[in-house]
Amino acid sequence: MLIGFLEAVFNGISIGSVLLIAALGLAIIFGLMGVINMAHGELMMFGAYATFVVQNVCKQLGGVWFDLYIFLALIIAFLFTAVVGLILEKSVIRYLYGRPLETLLATWGVSLIFQQFVRSVNWLLVIGIAVFGLLFFGGLRILNSRPNLARVRNWMVSVLLFLSLGISIATGNLLGTQQTLTQPWFGAQNVDVTAPTWLQEGISLGGVQLPFARLFIIALTIICVAGIYLFLQRSNWGLRIRAVTQNRSMSACLGIPTQKVDAITFALGSGLAGVAGCAISLLGSVGPNTGQNYIIDTFMVVVVGGVGNLAGTIVAALGIGTVNFLIGSGTLAFLLSPIQPLVDFFNFFATTSMAKVMVFALIIAFLQWKPGGIFPQKGRTVDV
Repeated sequence: MLIGFLEAVFNGISIGSVLLIAALGLAIIFGLMGVINMAHGELMMFGAYATFVVQNVCKQLGGVWFDLYIFLALIIAFLFTAVVGLILEKSVIRYLYGRPLETLLATWGVSLIFQQFVRSVNWLLVIGIAVFGLLFFGGLRILNSRPNLARVRNWMVSVLLFLSLGISIATGNLLGTQQTLTQPWFGAQNVDVTAPTWLQEGISLGGVQLPFARLFIIALTIICVAGIYLFLQRSNWGLRIRAVTQNRSMSACLGIPTQKVDAITFALGSGLAGVAGCAISLLGSVGPNTGQNYIIDTFMVVVVGGVGNLAGTIVAALGIGTVNFLIGSGTLAFLLSPIQPLVDFFNFFATTSMAKVMVFALIIAFLQWKPGGIFPQKGRTVDV
């Protein structure tokens, strides 16, 4: 009984570690910018798919490439999702600051677009997007370099938009007969990521089986938490981020480029989502809806821990992940076997979906007691 309980706690901590990596990025974004990013789960999905692609490439190379591909996948997942987040911030989020409802709806729409993109992406779509981006943004760059065209700029941008869109669609129609270009890369079905050989084993401590994959996720979480702490506390940009978080208007008056801080912060949070997606790929299959399975839990971690509080995020993530697994795996019902009414009660919630329902109910009850979370904001930050 004790061994089963310890294994369940370990598995819960590993799931909580994934939530923690994802919630770190979300807590930074929400704490600094007040943006409710509903597309954060899809950024995790992108990180998981990036891992899948890197795995397939390294599997073809074989040897040491496949054994160490997970480290390359972490770097690529972070950079790819950070770039996607940066583009999202500059093209959508930047124009919706201070409007939480519009931001929520916009990012929810973006999440749906990202899901469908993964289902449908092929070479033809990529070529069309590349042609559109090259023409439209190249034209914008030329327009911005010509101040004498300022009076007709809006009209020319509209014309440029329709021309770029038309040329990209025409290019797609011309190349649409090529079967190899229209074949989906991933499709709607889930894909599997095979862990490196050294992560497929485990170690037994006192009868408790500890898989290396889950130990790797926990170690990765510790590195991410330490890295974020050092970045925020020891770097110049971390100092600027903390300053803008406490008082945006005063920071702008002191010469801190708040828009650049917002962009870097959003890219950093998105990159952390990609790292979380890489970790998720080691726990199960990856699909277009992968991010949706974690986004609600991630938001609950941020709210329960206290908005923008690193220590609260850590405690909430590990707590929610562990409690969720203990209830969903039936471990809690097994531990309470001498008390039959409690056994029947917890057996009813001994599934993944029902466990989330119970955890959500417990969180609602907790927030009635402490609305600000475990570590609520204090002092001037509350007023700001």
